[in-house]
Order: sequence, then structure tokens, then C-alpha cells
Amino acid sequence: MTGRERFLNAVSHKNVDRAVYDLYGSPQTMIDNKNAIKDIKKILNIEGEYNGPGFIDERILEKLNIDTRMTGGFPSPTNDALYKYIDYADKYNVDIWGIGYAHTGGNWGLIKRPLQDMSLDEIKKFPFPKASEIDKSVFEQYRIHAKNLYEDTDYAVIAQHPCFGIFELGCWMFGFDDFLYRLAGEPETVHWFFNKILDYQKDVIKLYYGAIGEYIDCTTSGDDFGTQRGLFMSVKMFDELVAPYMKERISYTKTFTDAYFQHHTCGSVFRLIPSLIDCGVDILNPIQPNAFEMEPERLKSEYGKQISFWGGIDTQDLLVNGSPKQVREEVGRILSIFGADGGYILAPAHCIQDDVPAENVVAIYI
Repeated sequence: MTGRERFLNAVSHKNVDRAVYDLYGSPQTMIDNKNAIKDIKKILNIEGEYNGPGFIDERILEKLNIDTRMTGGFPSPTNDALYKYIDYADKYNVDIWGIGYAHTGGNWGLIKRPLQDMSLDEIKKFPFPKASEIDKSVFEQYRIHAKNLYEDTDYAVIAQHPCFGIFELGCWMFGFDDFLYRLAGEPETVHWFFNKILDYQKDVIKLYYGAIGEYIDCTTSGDDFGTQRGLFMSVKMFDELVAPYMKERISYTKTFTDAYFQHHTCGSVFRLIPSLIDCGVDILNPIQPNAFEMEPERLKSEYGKQISFWGGIDTQDLLVNGSPKQVREEVGRILSIFGADGGYILAPAHCIQDDVPAENVVAIYI
């Protein structure tokens, strides 16, 4: 089987000749540790600098028999009006949503929340970004890259998600405590905000998937609904406030592409899976095996015939503290559970960060 055939068979719950291997095929399975990439190349006897196409040294992916390749990007409009509106652009790294970040030693921490404590009338005056202000040439660049991958290779072509999810964006723009309160106490504000973001999502979706939709096998999205121990909200609240907008986003996306729809949500989301399936999610990522109720056996038994799973190799403890032998043993265990009758893509449970030894990354696949 080719990588694409293997991926499409697995996701449609058919048997495959071996597991689908993913590394750097989605925004949630990248390697953030540059030193690890250098060390992986040493382990795999890869010499010299790489100047070819792709998001990572293609020789690493070839040596590890990776079946997926990532395409697309995260297009951003200019939003000049925002920088006239806020007064902290010179103090922090500010994105197009007015969220201010500061480097906190290894990561960028969220510092400024532009909508925190605002009334609905004030929120309505905020200069939200507009898809019309995106440089349209980027979509042609995305199209060319996706087309080349789809027509010239046998890998599964995976599109990055082009916009944030509505819930996580609310938590970032309002602050988690503020926005969680509004979910419970100000649903009218939440609905106005979600409608505003959905309109932006759909404008971007039309441009993005209009360019690459025919050349991709799967697309991703991200919106975190769980903590390590449970959901951010009840299933009832999710179904009433979040699901309608998510379902519309997915439905609209699928008018531009036949690709499978993968959704990434960290944490304990077992109880939300029926709602996600109803929204149109085909594949669930990242599968944190140490989170509450996220044991592979439970997931496969309850929903293995209705949805596919992507990830599941623990990045919180196993890949950080385990030995290569322990990693291989756990990969074998995970494959014995998830691999039956298809429906699984082998990958780390999230991006590889600087506390993961290169030997353990290689051990997932070799």
C-alpha cells in the first residue's frame, strides 16, 4: 500500500498492511525541539543541510516511513485598525485578534486579553479581523504546494487548519475565567461572539479550501474542550452553545472538499465524542492516554466503529521519561488496541517538545 492508500483505508475502518505513521503531518504532531531534529538526523545517519520543499527535512520522514505530509498554512489578514485601537502593541507580541503574548522562557505566554470585562456593546466596537484583508497570493502558494504533493507523491496530504476554533479563541480573547463565566451567565454575549467568529471562519474557509480542497485527503481543526480531568463545560452546554457553530463550520468546509475532517481537542473529552461525531468530525486527535476516561480500550470499545483516532503515544510522561524499549512496548500495546479493523493513525499525543529525547521519537516508528 502507498501512504495515501493506507491512510484512506484506515480512516474508512478497513484493514491495512501496517499502521499509518504520522510525524509532522499535522500542526499537532510537529517537532518543536530543533536539537531533537539534529539528533534524529544523527541516529538515522542523515548528513548535510536540507534545502528542499516541505516543513521538515524530508529525509527524516522517508527514513521513518511516514505516510503523511502537511500542506496549507494559517493565513492572516493585516487588520491595521486593530493596532490603532489597542495601546499595548509596542509592549507585547500581538496577533490579529489583539491577544498579547510575552516570552516566558521556552514558550509564549498569553498576557493581554483584549475583550476581558467588556460589555457586549463594547465588544461590538472591537476591530475584528476580516478575511478580505488577507493577501490572496498566499492561497495560490498553498494550492501549488498541495497540488504538487497530491499529484507527484503517494503520501496522504493533510491540510493545516486555517483558523482558530470558536471556544479557545473566546478563552484567549476574554480570558478563561471571564469567558467560562459568560458561557454560564451571558449566553447572549457568547452567541454574538460565536456568530462573529463563524462568519470569519466561513470567509477564510471559502478562500482556503477553494484553493486546496481538491488536493487534500484530510484537513485538521483545533479547539480544546477538555482539561486533564474533565470537560470545560457540561455536554448540555456544549450542545447548546458550541456544537451548532462547529457543525456549521464543518458542514461548510465539506462543501469545498471531500477530505476527512480531523478535530484536535486536548484533555478528557470521552463524554463529548457523540456530540463531535454529530458535528461531522471523522477523526479525533490527539488522544491523551493519561487523561480521565481516555484509555484506548474505552475509546476503541465505545466508538471505534464510528470515529477514527489519531495520536495516543503519551508525550507527558512516556516520551519524556521512558526508554526507547518502553516506547516500543507501548506502541505495540496501542496498536493492538486501536489497530484492529482500521480507524487509527500512529502519532505522538502532541507536538514533540524540548524534553523528549530524539531516541524516543525514533522508537515510535522503528
